[in-house]
Amino acid sequence: MRKRIYWLLPSLDSARRTMDELLLARITEHHIHFVAAEGASMDGLHAANVLQTSDLVEAAQSGLLVGAGLGAAGGVAAAYAISTGSPQAVVIGLAAVGAVLGTWSSSMIGSSTPSRRLKRFEQAIADGQYLLIVDVPRSRITEIEQLLERTHPEAHFEGVEPNVPAFP
Repeated sequence: MRKRIYWLLPSLDSARRTMDELLLARITEHHIHFVAAEGASMDGLHAANVLQTSDLVEAAQSGLLVGAGLGAAGGVAAAYAISTGSPQAVVIGLAAVGAVLGTWSSSMIGSSTPSRRLKRFEQAIADGQYLLIVDVPRSRITEIEQLLERTHPEAHFEGVEPNVPAFP
């Protein structure tokens, strides 16, 4: 299980040194993400992708639940209306179709919506700072925080996200 740590770094040079130190501390590049203002240089950094910078995951989860629920409700109505030999198959089939369509349509909307988790950093990023998002095993949170505090006094610790999505 991992926790997500946020740090604001004042410059590209500071961000690069932080990336190198995290790699030396055996945090894989897959778990290190940077967000910067549009057009800012990201040379040598692992840029955050749409999974970290949008509400894609949360939207897909909501769409799955709503779509499955509506599909199942439609399946119940259809099973009564057509009175087939297998009403369970109709309900399950329409619930599955609803789940797929709900996930797809919601994820399309969520991928274009900026992340609510990153909203508080918008001004700092617009001012030229770099946001570091690092997913750390729970057992190493204190170690990594102390490393960054010791080696980067110019950086600002911005907190820990308690609920890190499992796959982004």
